[in-house]
Amino acid sequence: MLAVRKIYWPALNIVGPGALSEGIQEIAKMNLGKALIVTDKGIIEAQIIDDVTKKLTENNLEFAIFSEVSPNPTVKNVNEGLELLKKENCDYIISLGGGSPQDAAKAIGILATNGGDIRDYNGVSLSKNKSLPIIAINTTSGTASEVTINYVITDEEKKVKMVIVDSNSLATISINDPELMLKKPKQLTAATGMDALTHAIEAYTTLGAYRLSDILTLESIKIIGESLENAVENGEDLEARSKMAWGSFIAGLAFSNCGLGIVHSMAHQLGSEYNLPHGVANAILLPEVVEYNLSSNYKKFKEIAEALGENVKLLSDEEGAKKAVEAIRKLSNKIDIPKLKDTKFNLEDIQKLSNQAFNDICTGGNPKQVTVEAIENIYLKAYKN
Repeated sequence: MLAVRKIYWPALNIVGPGALSEGIQEIAKMNLGKALIVTDKGIIEAQIIDDVTKKLTENNLEFAIFSEVSPNPTVKNVNEGLELLKKENCDYIISLGGGSPQDAAKAIGILATNGGDIRDYNGVSLSKNKSLPIIAINTTSGTASEVTINYVITDEEKKVKMVIVDSNSLATISINDPELMLKKPKQLTAATGMDALTHAIEAYTTLGAYRLSDILTLESIKIIGESLENAVENGEDLEARSKMAWGSFIAGLAFSNCGLGIVHSMAHQLGSEYNLPHGVANAILLPEVVEYNLSSNYKKFKEIAEALGENVKLLSDEEGAKKAVEAIRKLSNKIDIPKLKDTKFNLEDIQKLSNQAFNDICTGGNPKQVTVEAIENIYLKAYKN
């Protein structure tokens, strides 16, 4: 309680229907110069880019567009984006999309002010200079990368995900407008929603959790539990989209400042090895990891079950905690999260993936001591279920 804590999040966060217009007005006040919009093909095809560029043009704001970001952003993506930023003489970055464009934008911003190769920054706080200003416009309720000091870039040559933690990469402004999320397909809504739930659950139980993060994450779990299914089934429901935007946003504020656990450590390996979407990987692994961790804190996992709508008041902490696993599996089934055995996952890769996951920096936050053998067993159990 008496420990000093550094709490990082963007200086300005704009959340709710109409947030995009408010955000563009804030940009206009800042006189930043010319923007590089970092985005992906999905944003272009969904015409979400048009909503943004129209408002930028109306406010006489110059921009160039880089739309080559992959679902799991790569070193190549970062280098190409940086090259365009220099060619177009851009002064700041607008990241537009879900976690992939947000992460790529952070990497581009760090290289623009620090130089070198993005591999040089793989680890914790390895840059010296603050990134170029980033205006982070989020379009999914999932990664919360728009408010965090973390970003993940795939080294396509080594087939590993680099998890970079750096306060210098923090966005200047984050924008979460649920009106930009209305067009998201069911599958993507389900995957990103489970990513947000994973953030909240891991941040609530991680070793780095503290009073503020507990308040934020428990509320996030409750919001996501009551709105995700509806957001998946009724994508045009602005209230459900708004709740999911808030749930993802506040989970991001929390986990960026207290850490995560082995769900993410293990999911990163599935993404780099098989290009499995991050949210899907998290969703598949979450109930198995929660079950593994139950004994570390039955009381907290019981509270998670209650936040997800389970009636646990008359149960012991241990019995109530088990309901959390049931609730997560039930939710995943309702929104059609695929099974691990139905992906490209190869049982012969378990040992390699487990060793890589064990060495992932997220491992340090897990509430229960973990071994390579334990990780192997979790992968195997996820495959069988």
